[in-house]
Amino acid sequence: MIQACHTNAAAGILALAGLVFSSACGRADHSQLQTGTTPTVRPSILLVTLDTTRADAIGPDANGIETPAFTTLASRGRRFRQAYATVPETLPSHSSMMTGLYPAGHGVHENARYLPAHHTVLAEQLQQAGYRTAAFISSFVLARRFGLARGFDAYDDELPAGHVERTSKETTDRALAYLDRASGPPLFMWVHYFDPHAPYAPPAPFDRQYANTPYLGEIAAMDQHMGRLVEGFEQRVTSHGGSPAIVIAGDHGEGLGEHGESRHGHLLYQSTMRVPMVLVGPGVSPGVSDTPVSTRRIFHTVLDWAGLGAAHSLRGPDTEVVLGEAMKPFLEYGWQPQIMAVEGRHKAILAGTREVYDVAADPGETRNLGAGASLPPSVHKALNDYPVPAPEAARVPENLSEEARRNLASLGYVSASAPAIVRKNAPRPAEMARLFDVIEKASDLFVQERYAQAIPLLEKILAEDPYNLDAALRLATAHSALGHDERAVEGFRKAAAIAPRSPDVRTYLALHYVKTRDWERAAPLLERIVSETPERLPAVEALAVIRERQGRLAEALDLRQKIYTMRKPTAAEMTHLGRLAMTAGRTSLAIESFEGARTLQRDTFKHDLELGVLYLAARRLEDGKAALDRVRSDSPEYPMALFKRAQVSVLLNEPDRAARIEQARRRADSTTRQLIAKERLFQSTQKP
Repeated sequence: MIQACHTNAAAGILALAGLVFSSACGRADHSQLQTGTTPTVRPSILLVTLDTTRADAIGPDANGIETPAFTTLASRGRRFRQAYATVPETLPSHSSMMTGLYPAGHGVHENARYLPAHHTVLAEQLQQAGYRTAAFISSFVLARRFGLARGFDAYDDELPAGHVERTSKETTDRALAYLDRASGPPLFMWVHYFDPHAPYAPPAPFDRQYANTPYLGEIAAMDQHMGRLVEGFEQRVTSHGGSPAIVIAGDHGEGLGEHGESRHGHLLYQSTMRVPMVLVGPGVSPGVSDTPVSTRRIFHTVLDWAGLGAAHSLRGPDTEVVLGEAMKPFLEYGWQPQIMAVEGRHKAILAGTREVYDVAADPGETRNLGAGASLPPSVHKALNDYPVPAPEAARVPENLSEEARRNLASLGYVSASAPAIVRKNAPRPAEMARLFDVIEKASDLFVQERYAQAIPLLEKILAEDPYNLDAALRLATAHSALGHDERAVEGFRKAAAIAPRSPDVRTYLALHYVKTRDWERAAPLLERIVSETPERLPAVEALAVIRERQGRLAEALDLRQKIYTMRKPTAAEMTHLGRLAMTAGRTSLAIESFEGARTLQRDTFKHDLELGVLYLAARRLEDGKAALDRVRSDSPEYPMALFKRAQVSVLLNEPDRAARIEQARRRADSTTRQLIAKERLFQSTQKP
């Protein structure tokens, strides 16, 4: 049975492997972490996270690859052979490392979400304790907008122009340059590498060395620069009299075809959930641990090193039932939610039915021991008590810009367009693996606006999964974009049959009508949607367009102002708002809007005439003078600018006002010639 958890649900205390939630979807109680004593010399701490790195692809146990930097570090510290990510996606996995919470606690189940501000992240605690903090990020998926930048004095997520990621070399160069400028410990530095993420394109010489296994080539290149980073960090820390502490961990793995999964995010098998992890630093004895641990405990370990409490630290002997989730198929397609629990050598996956594996004897998880396998009560309880998020958690934030959506799509992260329909007898994700590549390809094509190519793939998805609301909506929208009006309307009707009460279906149908001759049919749909859900940004935007077409400018202006409280406007949108306000006689709003556009566009701003006219109307004569003087002489608007500038000159009683009037006459066009002749301000000024 699929159950949904809501953040406002009145739930009792839920303990998940030593993490206490104030409600089933609430935050952890970290008060127990504040009982430690601060050591006399606190170490500088380096956290390196390796994106998309399998545990069996790096280090001494890896086959077919040499990774000397990681292997050397592992020989110096404690290597965890059974370390597990909390979720096989980048942002939620890092959110767990930075909060100590499972996704059920911090609320981030997929990429392209925001970590809520009420969760205190690791850097904030360290900053308050006197640490300098710096982060160096290699992918847009962890950009500061998503919530992990809080508490960092420096958060370097600047990527090369036109790119959504950067190489480990580029990131390492910037981190080392920061270390050269930094002064004195203690320092907390987080460095994120993204190299092994698809598509795999290792640099030379690794492209030749790993020509048949480019994924491993990416990891080998990353290992080289990680070695530079670790060496540089330790040298600089010790040269300032400090003590270094280091954590290296993967955020999730990569399917590479195992269990039918090419990439990651859909399943909970070892290929994507078991990750490399090594600790080197004070109080860490070298060796290898086969005890299952969660990467969320990196949070507690760093606090322990900083003297902020030792509870749940990986330096200690704590054991736990390690949990994990993969909610993407549930949230986006309506398939069964997936929860993982690991204790000892046994791993259980609950996804409608239960799978059990002995991961010590069967690391490839090829033999399901089935529901009859004997599991400890703690594992049963952990699986049954883990909260499943509400389908609404799948909604991409409304204020995520189109550029941000395209950036995420270029990385292979494309979220559903509407919350999935929770239904009985939903398919198990493992049984739908044949569709993973089809879904990802269709999503990529859709976001790239290659609709004709996406349509047959979306049709294939619906043929095998007829209740897939996301595929149904995208299919209808693709037909709409291509001008296939009848097929689009038919597609929206089929989507409505899947989800009769879905406001998303009504929204997308209304957006379709807005683009057609039947645009007036969109008005009642949009009015109802905005009334029921005032924050539904696409509906508000579409209703603003309708109100403009209807000539109801006051309402259109109010709607557009509301839109820009939900997301930042572009320069073009600010210009449009200025023109709309100017037409409606809202001078102050028009000025504010054009000024905003000019701030964004700077030297490319081309609306100084409008701005000058508005300043004149507001009797801001000096501002009007400056704006009108910026209009270029080769602009078709120059005659009007000269006319308005002459008006300003007379009102300011400038010495050259007569000359300005004469210049306006000489350069007049058919419009301004008549205006000059009738302008009373000019009549008292004699022609020279």
